[in-house]
Amino acid sequence: MNTTVVIVILVAVVVLAIVGWLYLQRQRSERLRERFGPEYSRAVQDHGGPSSAEAALEARAKRVEQLDIRPLAPTDQTRFAEDWQAVQARFVDNPTEAIRAADRLVTEVLQARGYPVGEFEQRAADISVDHPGVVDNYRVGHELAARNQRGEASTEDLRKATLAYRALFEDLLETQAERHMEGGR
Repeated sequence: MNTTVVIVILVAVVVLAIVGWLYLQRQRSERLRERFGPEYSRAVQDHGGPSSAEAALEARAKRVEQLDIRPLAPTDQTRFAEDWQAVQARFVDNPTEAIRAADRLVTEVLQARGYPVGEFEQRAADISVDHPGVVDNYRVGHELAARNQRGEASTEDLRKATLAYRALFEDLLETQAERHMEGGR
């Protein structure tokens, strides 16, 4: 084999390797974009680009896989649903206390499902793995609840917080059977 043929073969192998690597990277990006939805874009913005964002999202998924996330027992679902109804009813007479109760109730549901309930940003990151469509609601509700505690929230802010918490709450109450039917974990 002459040197020219060897060089052509090596170049072809390198080009094929690069094309294969780019294809796999694109597949990875598409898979993560599909799995995390709007959270993918947020991660890209927060991490300064797709590569580090994708690494962070994959790390989140691995972390959550190690947790014992479980569906709520039917009795817990019923109890939490009744508690939520009480929170909503309380909103009419005392919206400030209703938001505090909503924040506590969401935390209780998260804990009952097996999510660690330490620092807020870690909770939001953990939730984003299985509930990417509503994790922004959690952030909005939490921020408005914090503003409420500082006395900076209007009644309209509290209404928005209630709606945000309700969307997250309803998603967290899902049963394991529903998750399998929807193609979830």
